[in-house]
Amino acid sequence: MKTYISAIFGLLFLVSCHDKKELQNTAEVKNQENSIQLTAEQVKNAGLIIGTPEERTVKGILELQGTVTVPPKSVVSVSIPLGGYIKKTDLMAGMHVRKGQLLAVVEDMQYIQLQQDYLTAKEKFQLSKSEYDRQKELNAKKASSDKLYEQTATEMQTQRIYMSSLAQKLSLLGINVKTLSASNISKTVSIVSPINGLVSKINVNVGKYIAPTDMPFELLEMSDIVLVMNAFEKDVHLLSVGQTVTAFTNAKRSKKYTAKIAYINQSLNDDRAAEVVCKVNQYDNSLIPGLFINAEAEFENEKAITVPEDAVVRWQGKFFVFALSGNNQYKMVAVEPGTTTDGFRQIKSSAIDKSSKIVTKNAYTLLMTFMNGGDS
Repeated sequence: MKTYISAIFGLLFLVSCHDKKELQNTAEVKNQENSIQLTAEQVKNAGLIIGTPEERTVKGILELQGTVTVPPKSVVSVSIPLGGYIKKTDLMAGMHVRKGQLLAVVEDMQYIQLQQDYLTAKEKFQLSKSEYDRQKELNAKKASSDKLYEQTATEMQTQRIYMSSLAQKLSLLGINVKTLSASNISKTVSIVSPINGLVSKINVNVGKYIAPTDMPFELLEMSDIVLVMNAFEKDVHLLSVGQTVTAFTNAKRSKKYTAKIAYINQSLNDDRAAEVVCKVNQYDNSLIPGLFINAEAEFENEKAITVPEDAVVRWQGKFFVFALSGNNQYKMVAVEPGTTTDGFRQIKSSAIDKSSKIVTKNAYTLLMTFMNGGDS
């Protein structure tokens, strides 16, 4: 009885060892040197086509990084030429404003005095002009001396200069001197937006005094934003003014923005990089100043090894091609993918050259077979 039981345990042990060996052999078929052996029938059923890589001239892609920026000419600092107290403002940072829109109402006693001085100077000018015209007529009849005539001319010209200078000061405040009269003198002036843009900074509140040197508001003309990218010195020669670049953000890589290179700064910064200024073809309000952005610029590359797009497969985050090593044995070879042009993809691998035989069609079918351990 003991002999019988021992024989049974021995048989189970042999069967177990045999099963483990079979599983190990199956794994070796799948994983040994990343290769797989197929039968002629499996090759036929999979529709595999063998070809060789081609040497082609492909376009390279230069990757750039930078930020969205507003050029200096599109940053407008709004100030009050003569200073004053803020009486009213409804602005908030981030608001869009139209050209001519009211930004704030400012009041100060000096506005009253300035308008009074202008109207007084205007009356004195009219009086001096009348006296000049009268003296001119008398002088022509020799009824007045030349000296008196010249004095009235000088007085008229002096009043004209004074009145004109006051008119220029009032125009800086937005006061129209053509409609100004004693009945509409005001202690307040309105500050209006000089552009269509975005309010980026507000440095005031109601009741605060603003000096002429202060900047109460900063506006951005958003339609003129640019992309300022950095290109390392080894790559600058690949770029040129007028070249098209495709930009995208980290948050939404699928959304592309087309731009053209407008300027290339030939002076390198501390990081040995040159600034490349690109103008966006069409403004998009999602391009916020300061936003980090990526860009790709195409350039003509040297000849490179290429294969049909169907020859390259992706597995576990890496790219591979299947190389035929003879007798229907296929080996997965890791490659570094490049750009795709006219259905051909550039690849880099020390194990692949122009004479290599690889699967050029239905490579993904072979990948599925490989993952299933050779079953088809």
